[in-house]
Amino acid sequence: MDENMTQRELLAGFLRSRREMLRPEEAGIEPGPRRRVPGLRREEVAQMSGVSVTWYTWLEQGRKITVSGQVLEGLARALRLSAAERRHLYTLAGVALSHDVPQPAVVNPTLRALVETLAPNPAHVTNLCWDLLTYNRAYEQLVGGLDGLPDGQRNSIWLLFTRPSMRTLLVDWQREAKDILGQFRASVGRYPNDPRVRELLDALTAASPDFVRMWSEHPVQAFTPAMKRFQHPMAGRVAFNYAKLTVAEDHNQHLVVFLPASPTDEQAMRELTLSDTTGSAP
Repeated sequence: MDENMTQRELLAGFLRSRREMLRPEEAGIEPGPRRRVPGLRREEVAQMSGVSVTWYTWLEQGRKITVSGQVLEGLARALRLSAAERRHLYTLAGVALSHDVPQPAVVNPTLRALVETLAPNPAHVTNLCWDLLTYNRAYEQLVGGLDGLPDGQRNSIWLLFTRPSMRTLLVDWQREAKDILGQFRASVGRYPNDPRVRELLDALTAASPDFVRMWSEHPVQAFTPAMKRFQHPMAGRVAFNYAKLTVAEDHNQHLVVFLPASPTDEQAMRELTLSDTTGSAP
């Protein structure tokens, strides 16, 4: 049996299993007294997906037929697939998932607790748009003034381009700006219709000529470990190596941790986090 045939059979088995697991009432169908099959009938899935019964039957039989992204979207909706199941459906069908749906920006409690326990190392969790979903007190004291911001402005890119103090706080502001925009463009290219992406781009375009200039250069860059250097108003010059880790349950969330580059930097952060003030940048 060749590899393509195996893939078609896996797709057929996956569709059949999800059809049989979905209760009629979950799909808005009245079960009726004469229903003898588990889950939905093939003709019901076909009708809800906008395809013919014959075509859907061939698909469940593992026949060699062409499947488009539009059809897969219809099947995913009809079968009430989760985000993970939807990605799996596209993988089995061999179709690129060009318009994935980002997960809601919810940080699980265990991850929040982990961020807190990383202090005095600054740490935070970001999403696709670099919104700061959660952060520890060390990060708040390093950057300053985060707690009082509206949710839409508690965003790394927004702060970088609209807060004047970031240009003195970050020693390598120009490099930081280009790096973050390159990573941002590389990730949001998969979600051209995401409303938060559009909202952030529109706000930055209106607020920052520097953003407009850099964005027009179409920077694209993968994450690479680098040193971040700060000139903090209280802690002085501090440098960090930082790690960026993908969150397993949501590949659009990342845990970012700043590790002091030297014992002197580590001591500076310990003293800052023990201070009674927030160390907010002016």
